[in-house]
Amino acid sequence: MNVEPFTAMTSTPPRIILLFSGKRKSGKDYVTDLIQKRLTAEMCCILRLSAPLKQQYAQDHSLDYEQLLGSGQYKESYRADMIRWGEMKRQQDSGFFCRLAIKHATQPIWIISDCRRMSDVQWFHEEFPERCICVRVEASEQTRAQRGWRITTGIDDAESECGLDEGVKFDYIIRNDGADDILEKQLEDLLSLIKSREKESNTQNNIKPEK
Repeated sequence: MNVEPFTAMTSTPPRIILLFSGKRKSGKDYVTDLIQKRLTAEMCCILRLSAPLKQQYAQDHSLDYEQLLGSGQYKESYRADMIRWGEMKRQQDSGFFCRLAIKHATQPIWIISDCRRMSDVQWFHEEFPERCICVRVEASEQTRAQRGWRITTGIDDAESECGLDEGVKFDYIIRNDGADDILEKQLEDLLSLIKSREKESNTQNNIKPEK
């Protein structure tokens, strides 16, 4: 299979990529929005692998793309079938949705807010070595239930929810059970890690090979 080279995917390579994962209703979007606000939209963009998936799925099935992007019942009614359709696409090309998601990114820091499979994490690590930080957002089942989560067979036991439960070494884990002060401290620690990795990346980029 012919895969587009890096230069065709995006003209501006990132300095840091934050690969976020977590269960439904763990609060991934809430956390990533807070991080972007701290870093500013000029420096950091949020990219969702599900956005190009939902757009293509909506086109193929004559559905409302904007409602599929939301968190309401419309999306939930199509979730299981959309997961199956997405798996079929990934089997054909594991980087298909990754390349679409980053196509127009220009900021130096990327947040991939919805990594769900090992193939997602592997693709970014292979395409952008030494630039990735893996972050897991966790919340108790009680907290998730308070946010509207209900266990659903075919969704909560699918790879889209369980694919990163094992086998990934996370650089940072955020507990998001609703305590703002605890969350704030964790965000500060993560931002410090980002700045540290940025310095390392800049140092490596400035090292010139000996002649």
